[in-house]
Amino acid sequence: MSLDLGFTIAAILFLLVLSAFFSGSETGLTAVSRARLTELERRGSARATMALALTATRERLIGALLLGNNVVNISASALATVALVRIFGDSGAFVATIAMTALVLIFGEVLPKTYAIAYPDRVALAGAPIIRVLVAVFGPVVMLVEYIVKKVLRVFGVDIGNAENVLSAHEELRGAIDLHHKEGTVVKNDRDMLGGILAMQDLEVSDIMVHRTRMTMIDGGDDPRDIVAMVLKSGHTRIPVWKETPDNIIGVLHAKNLFAALQKHNGDASKVDIEEILSTPWFVPDTRAIPDQLNAFLRKKSHFAIVVDEYGEVQGLVTLEDIIEEIVGDIKDEHDAVAMGVRPKPDGSYLVDGSVPIRDLNRAFDWNLPDEEANTLAGLVIHEARMIPEVGQAFSFHGFRFEILKKRKHQVTAIRVSALKRDGDEASGG
Repeated sequence: MSLDLGFTIAAILFLLVLSAFFSGSETGLTAVSRARLTELERRGSARATMALALTATRERLIGALLLGNNVVNISASALATVALVRIFGDSGAFVATIAMTALVLIFGEVLPKTYAIAYPDRVALAGAPIIRVLVAVFGPVVMLVEYIVKKVLRVFGVDIGNAENVLSAHEELRGAIDLHHKEGTVVKNDRDMLGGILAMQDLEVSDIMVHRTRMTMIDGGDDPRDIVAMVLKSGHTRIPVWKETPDNIIGVLHAKNLFAALQKHNGDASKVDIEEILSTPWFVPDTRAIPDQLNAFLRKKSHFAIVVDEYGEVQGLVTLEDIIEEIVGDIKDEHDAVAMGVRPKPDGSYLVDGSVPIRDLNRAFDWNLPDEEANTLAGLVIHEARMIPEVGQAFSFHGFRFEILKKRKHQVTAIRVSALKRDGDEASGG
């Protein structure tokens, strides 16, 4: 009798170990990052390859693990009930229920799953070889279970065959980056750079170009000496040159070519023929996607392009630096005159140039102003106010107060931005 009891206790303990293995493996293989497994596979991990293959068919994996887990739990409970009924009689079933519930809950479920959540990579890689065999063995039974489940769900109007992921891969990556940033594992600069790479997929050239109102351009008919002075004053290495009308751009003047021509004529600017040293202008559409424009820059080995609309009118210019800044943030050098167009004030408000891009503000100050309908802060104010505001008017929306400080004709040039104590979702004028 004692030998049978000892064998039963050993069998129950063994089944509890199996239950813990199944529970931990289920949590580990569902919680593990497939991106992490892919990186480990690239490094040559055979176990990572197995784990990736298992997670590729999650329904079959979960079915096999649940089948194994239920079999061992039910078997352990049955053995405990038989053993305790022999000892305590009819009340043994009640004792077995209480005891096995506690043992299975603590040692077969909570403990292994807690460990698997803390170390999903370790658990998934350790269990992958055994789970792969179990999935193959239980395959026919699991396929039958899957078939029954799908039919039952279809009765209730649920077709899992047509289920789609609501989020795209890019949105999932954005969410993962923001989550890790909130948890403190990704610093703000890294989050901004990674987010900038993903955001490029949704941007067009018109979103990042330097607008024509802020372009430095040269009239090709000006005196060469005036042109030299303008190039030196601008601080730019490439400047568009027009003739007769600003929309008629005849070339791009490179400072290197200009100075070479000056040296050739012993510094006499009056002898320089500007049109002879111009580079052929490269025109690109304002609707071109940023990744396409980046690839075009690389193929053409050029850093500078003129942006035109569908009617061929000049809208602005875009450079390779503009695209890189979308990833790494604002690039400053000794020739940049204005840091960002943003000046913080002692009262906590900011004086912002109307032409400052919304994305730059969000990146610099961790704001969350929408940039779907407008690229610049002035554009956002006009869009939300549904009017061209006057100096002195103030509007509250998206958690901030925007006060118009300066205008030039119909262009808002300076805005005071201050955070509201309470969120303001609707625009209101004053």
